Amino acid sequence: MATILKFLGKQVEVPEDRNYDASQGIWAKAMDRELLAGLTEPALVLMGGLNGLDWLVSEGQRVDQDQAVIFAITGKILYLNSPVKGVIHFNDQVKQDVDLVLKSPYDQGWLFKIKPNPGSDNGSPNLIDAQAYLESLKGTEGFKNPDGLKGGVSGICKAVYSGIRDQKI
Repeated sequence: MATILKFLGKQVEVPEDRNYDASQGIWAKAMDRELLAGLTEPALVLMGGLNGLDWLVSEGQRVDQDQAVIFAITGKILYLNSPVKGVIHFNDQVKQDVDLVLKSPYDQGWLFKIKPNPGSDNGSPNLIDAQAYLESLKGTEGFKNPDGLKGGVSGICKAVYSGIRDQKI
């Protein structure tokens, strides 16, 4: 398990036993003949948490690689895509209690599992190993603002944040 001590003011972990879609902040782990998937701790921190989830496809439906399968409400609206082609099954517990994703993103807070099509492997060209995922995070606000300073670290962000605070509405 790799640990980042200061990532936007939080300590986050990245398990080394799975692969990652860095563009979406999704982890994927092969288990038996299925691929289990969820959101990473760094992604959840960058998103500002998770407020709600909805499934965009039906339970047990066949999905394509890169097909949007989950509608997530964070600080903004996100569409999460399937990393592989296959039959999808959702973790209904997280839809009822999104805090599970925040409390246990790598265990009980998994989002969906996919049984890949027969004859296909569990691989995806979008998935990278833990080390490459950690490298990809270095360009994010989490590393640029390790202490989680309000208003970010860029001059423009600070100016906007300060300007909003000073307005009399």
